[in-house]
Amino acid sequence: MLPILAIVHQAVSNPGLVGTVLTDLGYSLDIRCPALGDALPSTMAKHGAVVVFGGPMSANDDQQLDFIRQELAWIPTVLEAQKPYLGICLGAQLLARVLGARVAPHPQGIREIGYFPILPTAVGRAVFSQPMMVYQWHQEGFELPQGADLLAKGSTFSHQAFRYGQQVYGLQFHPEMTTAMINHWTTEGAEQLTYPGAQSRAYHLSQHRLYRQQVESWLRHFLAQWSRCSDDYAALFNIINPE
Repeated sequence: MLPILAIVHQAVSNPGLVGTVLTDLGYSLDIRCPALGDALPSTMAKHGAVVVFGGPMSANDDQQLDFIRQELAWIPTVLEAQKPYLGICLGAQLLARVLGARVAPHPQGIREIGYFPILPTAVGRAVFSQPMMVYQWHQEGFELPQGADLLAKGSTFSHQAFRYGQQVYGLQFHPEMTTAMINHWTTEGAEQLTYPGAQSRAYHLSQHRLYRQQVESWLRHFLAQWSRCSDDYAALFNIINPE
């Protein structure tokens, strides 16, 4: 199986539970951080899929940050190659911008920081069989790109998950969270817990104990289905282009 490209945005970032699940499924990860100067591949020939993770920067920072501008220009490479793409928080917002949708803060300045419920839409029930409590950490949200299917909704930021085509997904929430990651985020970003909409650090941790198993169960099922598209593509490529 071709490795999966994992794009992170800080030196201290890691793929968390997403990386663990993909490794359990037999994939290797090629982790790159464009913010630190790592190059993005010019083609997707050596990668089976892409996961773009979150970060404290904005998808609208392309005038200030070279790597945001580079990622926005690079994402069409994945789409044109018809490889699976999974965007998480910033990764979903970058995808939304590439697809022509707006990314902006909540009109009332509210943030989602902590555990919040999402509800599947009618079409989204194939991906989310039931409502879930999921981890959030963002101040901006995305509009639904034209041609995309809305899969899950929230009460503060209404667009929580979308699919574009059959294998391109954007998630506003963070299914990759581990207890260690929540400890780190709520410690290093403690000042953000005072913003409107943010929950206390203790509540983050107590809710994670309650809901992490449900989220992990969903994530394992979702990634198994999503990554299978990569294997199907590789098998078709080998048939068309045998060695």
